[in-house]
Amino acid sequence: MTAIGMCFPRTYPAALVTDVARRLDRGGADELWIIEDCFFTAGPSLVSAALTATERLTVGLGIVPAVVRTAAVTAMEFATLEALGPGRFLPGIGHGVQSWMGQMGVRPKSPLTALEEVTTSVTRLLAGEEVSFEGTTVTLNKVKLDAPPAAAPPILLGVQGPKSMALAGRVAGGVVLAEPATAAYVQQSVEYAGSPNGFVVAGFAAMCVREDRRTAYEWTAPWLGWRIDARAPQVTALPFFDELQKVYEESGAAGLVGIPSDWWTAIGAIGTLEDAAAHLDQLEAAGVHHVGLFPDPEVEHGLPQLDYVLELAKR
Repeated sequence: MTAIGMCFPRTYPAALVTDVARRLDRGGADELWIIEDCFFTAGPSLVSAALTATERLTVGLGIVPAVVRTAAVTAMEFATLEALGPGRFLPGIGHGVQSWMGQMGVRPKSPLTALEEVTTSVTRLLAGEEVSFEGTTVTLNKVKLDAPPAAAPPILLGVQGPKSMALAGRVAGGVVLAEPATAAYVQQSVEYAGSPNGFVVAGFAAMCVREDRRTAYEWTAPWLGWRIDARAPQVTALPFFDELQKVYEESGAAGLVGIPSDWWTAIGAIGTLEDAAAHLDQLEAAGVHHVGLFPDPEVEHGLPQLDYVLELAKR
């Protein structure tokens, strides 16, 4: 059974995280996914607050950039968070937006190599090993965690491209896929990763639930147009992308409102509550283990979606 939860967008005030976590925990949702983006709120801090405020909720971290913290510090963070909520923490690591990495002076020559070195080193440290390593990004000299977790959580890579997906299949425990993690994109990503046994798939689903479909479509259409313009891999993987792009080029966001409802259902948890449930069914059929429903980034519009998340978690 796919675990259902909610994402905590980067734009939400930090102090709101404990209330959101408690409401999800008490309401029967499975998870809360924390979003860390530069230069908003810090992911591990929010994960810590959410874990200590709840009793059963799993809290995912999507994601920390590989090179912002050293591999040893990232391992320390992950071990500490796992200790705060044993079995309830899912860590994610990614490349990070390279322009942001450049702003901080940590942009690696090869993001792929950096991610591999960090992921491998953190995995070994969480397993309790003493690690010495000299790489292009990571340098460790007899580093060993004082309190590694008894059972280390799988490290999920927040990546997009084929080469990075293949890397995840080789060195990570799974992937965390950015919104809109369509079923077609999930299947494509797992294939790029080599379909390894035990590979954990977490995905963020775009969410906009309203009493009637058209209202949800009108609200979401400009965002979908932005994703089409960017040729985001999550939407280019859709079997009807060429037709979708043609509609947008000819009629703009207004034209997207009128696309078939089954297209909208394939794109996200968008429409009525029943439409959102149908999207989750598609993700489950595609092999997704964890779904973070991603609400509107503006608190006044996104937070009311939490009630729908709780309904969907009970489906």
